[in-house]
Amino acid sequence: MQTGHVTTPFGRRPMSLALVKGQMAIADSKLGARIEKWKVFRDVCEARERFGLQDRALAVLDALLTFYPNGELDAEHGLVVFPSNAQLSVRAHGITESTLRRQLGALVDAGLIQRRDSPNGKRYAHRNRDGEIEQAYGFDLTPLLARAKELAIMAQDVAAERMRFRRTKEALTICRRDVRKLISAAVEEGASGNWGNVESMYVGILGRLPRYPDRAQVETTLVEMELLREEVLNILEIQLNTENLHGNASQNDRHIHNSKPESIYELELSSKNEQDENFGGKPKAKSVMPAKAKVEPIKSFPLGMVLRACPQILDYGPSGGISHWRELMTAAVVVRSMLGVSPSAYEEACEAMGPQNAAAAMACILERSNFINSAGGYLRDLTRRSAQGEFSLGPMLIALLKANGEGARRVG
Repeated sequence: MQTGHVTTPFGRRPMSLALVKGQMAIADSKLGARIEKWKVFRDVCEARERFGLQDRALAVLDALLTFYPNGELDAEHGLVVFPSNAQLSVRAHGITESTLRRQLGALVDAGLIQRRDSPNGKRYAHRNRDGEIEQAYGFDLTPLLARAKELAIMAQDVAAERMRFRRTKEALTICRRDVRKLISAAVEEGASGNWGNVESMYVGILGRLPRYPDRAQVETTLVEMELLREEVLNILEIQLNTENLHGNASQNDRHIHNSKPESIYELELSSKNEQDENFGGKPKAKSVMPAKAKVEPIKSFPLGMVLRACPQILDYGPSGGISHWRELMTAAVVVRSMLGVSPSAYEEACEAMGPQNAAAAMACILERSNFINSAGGYLRDLTRRSAQGEFSLGPMLIALLKANGEGARRVG
């Protein structure tokens, strides 16, 4: 049985405090039950990137395990193997001696094996009269047994991470296909819209993706591509709804149905009228707007996306935060007043875009307020373009996500 202790390497190989720490950790650890050696090897293979090991290092470890006679690693029977370099080279598929030495050093640095060097640096064993090994010098496999549970957990984590990476890439592939085919269909069938600009955005998103990306880079690209897909669908939805609206108008004469729900600007105006009356002012007569057909409001983006793109709006929420659309619309009224946007301009924006998108537009304007000379004029321009079916929030949100850094601030 081999007792754990700290040993220094033979010859010119230097000793380091990291090696001392590793040997002391193994010496102090309580070795668990026996474990199947090839299971441990498979876990090391799964987690090899965490250790920075090459394929040849795994081949050397595989060769070392073949010299251990039992199928299970067991501290009671000793865990030191002592093959020569020539024997190791044969079982490691004939790698050169220099490569063998380099990969053995990598395994030692990774804390998967330890050196037990003899006084003269040779590898051998002392046996008793019964042929049992009393003392062996070579490579100690004790770290594999001591770290078996850690290696198993690490292997599971790496496998799960690989699965998440694969599914993220699959989602990006599907999203890319959707955007590509939607753009092609729109161009081939003559759908109105600036499809050249959309195409440029599509190419730009893919151009920023490295040739060998990691999972975080793929996820960032997926978020941008999903926003672009929503933008394309919004443009097509506006055109289809406009065509349906024209068809209904021709068949049903001038029948107009107003189903607009209560919006945040209505609450603001009613509150202002009540204040005028309370302070002795004359109540203002409500103007009756003539009913007119309008373009279907653009589709809202998810609230989480808006808040990630425009984190400054969070400070103006009712309780210092925003958790649903009603709170965002309330915060937009505060921001509107702060930026000097008139109630009429915001009312027109709500009419043209819908209350949710108008609030999101105010959040975008707040985020870029340092670069906008007139917030009211900018909002009126967005309102005009929205009424003509030429505006959607998608490009603004994508630009702000890039500028702020996706995921830089967590939305609660």
